[in-house]
Amino acid sequence: MPSPETPPVLGQWILDTRSWYPEVEKVHQLEKYASRALSLLPTATGSQVFRYVRPVDAKMALGSALLKHYAVARLSRDPATPWSRVVATGFKVGPPDGGTGGTTKPIYVDPDTGRQPVSFNVSHQAGVVAIVAVATTAAANQGGEEKGRNEEGEEEEVVQVGVDVVSPPERRKRDLEFISSSGWPAFVDMHAEVLGHGEVAYLKHQVPLRADAGSTEQANDERLRAFYALWALREAYLKLGGTGLVADWLRELEFRGFRAPRPTAAWDVPASEDKGEVLNDISIWLRGQKVEDVDMCLRSIGPEFMVATAVRTPGNKAARLGSALGPYEVLSLDEVLDFAEVSG
Repeated sequence: MPSPETPPVLGQWILDTRSWYPEVEKVHQLEKYASRALSLLPTATGSQVFRYVRPVDAKMALGSALLKHYAVARLSRDPATPWSRVVATGFKVGPPDGGTGGTTKPIYVDPDTGRQPVSFNVSHQAGVVAIVAVATTAAANQGGEEKGRNEEGEEEEVVQVGVDVVSPPERRKRDLEFISSSGWPAFVDMHAEVLGHGEVAYLKHQVPLRADAGSTEQANDERLRAFYALWALREAYLKLGGTGLVADWLRELEFRGFRAPRPTAAWDVPASEDKGEVLNDISIWLRGQKVEDVDMCLRSIGPEFMVATAVRTPGNKAARLGSALGPYEVLSLDEVLDFAEVSG
């Protein structure tokens, strides 16, 4: 049995679907141009791609399905799970008794062992799909000694992961128009019900502005970047348990002293912690208590994207994964499809 002090194996990958299948103007055309990728997915999974109206959304759905299969096949051990065995990623909707407290996170359970060999979470925005995944041990799946409690006070054993990708430029025009007509405080108030009280005050009055943010529009861009940085942090944390914005403790969750990471010069320029492009000193508070069993990282990927990552190691501080929350590996579509074909 693995030592409870052995850190789980973490994987972080990104697919940039923006350049995929440039010939596609209608979603149904993916049946032709994405035939290789679709042939490597279960029919039921592939068919979900065609539920979307816009090709950009359909391509992200395809990327999400591919990354889930990739993560399970790449990380699972004892036994390893080949790509073809990852038949489906189902949803654990709630507890068997129909009560509250269940999750809606997509999961994969090995049909032979009943184990969840890899925990994962996916996020997509503006054509970019990110996944964070962790290989869970047999001890965690079968009832190890180390346990922690989630926000509802329920015991948890399996390592939980969450990720959220945001792209402030995607909604910039709409956001700036609202701020121009109604003001920045009104923009914050519009989202106040899903933010902590301290976060609302911070966004309204304390967002640090760069010295070169001379115009009102530049200042609002800085404020919006801070808002979306906070949004990413909160979403990644909420996705640890799959509760999302329906959590009844939503307003009791606070990220204190947060700031937005500075953008990197380009998509392929690695983010640097020394330059303020990566933030690991994330202070998380829930119901007035500091959260100690969750590691988080917020990093810039180019000038347009930020990604927040969260990992909870319940009841096992020795297995904290803070040092493992490094850069995401950007995969090409061919790399994923080649892996799938070799994996079998």
